[in-house]
Amino acid sequence: MTGLLAFTVLVALVGLERVAELVVSVRNAAWSKARGGIESGQGHFPFMVVLHTGLLVGALVEAWVRRPDVAPVLAWSMLALVLASQALRWWCIASLGRRWNTRVIVVPGLPPVVSGPYRLVRHPNYVAVVVEGVALPLVHAAWTTALVFTVLNAGLLAVRIRAEDAALETLPRSTEVEHA
Repeated sequence: MTGLLAFTVLVALVGLERVAELVVSVRNAAWSKARGGIESGQGHFPFMVVLHTGLLVGALVEAWVRRPDVAPVLAWSMLALVLASQALRWWCIASLGRRWNTRVIVVPGLPPVVSGPYRLVRHPNYVAVVVEGVALPLVHAAWTTALVFTVLNAGLLAVRIRAEDAALETLPRSTEVEHA
């Protein structure tokens, strides 16, 4: 299998992972809303969808159009970071349980989760997003996609984290959370 074909398979697998996330997200959003969950920050959500789709499409288009030479050390090190970002993302999903979704929804009365990666970093899922946004395109030296995504994602995350922090401030404080 050529490097470009392998990269295409990798991006397709990440795309399938996104579909799995959406299935989990829809189920969890329904669970949260059934318990009085309040959604905020809806205005930035369409941009987030377009940006994350653009990451996958842009990486593929750039790789196929430019057909860059890719240093094996770059490809393998970036692949390791992509896999690490996926592991972190799913650790976040497992730690939040039914409260994880792609939208900002909080259930009144439930304190913020402070277990798993959340005991180390306030927004670990966004660490995974940032790492993946740089590393995935660079697996096949798609520098332009990595740069454009990173710049646009920085603006999006500034808005998203502000919305999420404001929503989390409405919740009671706790040192540990049980998953319902």
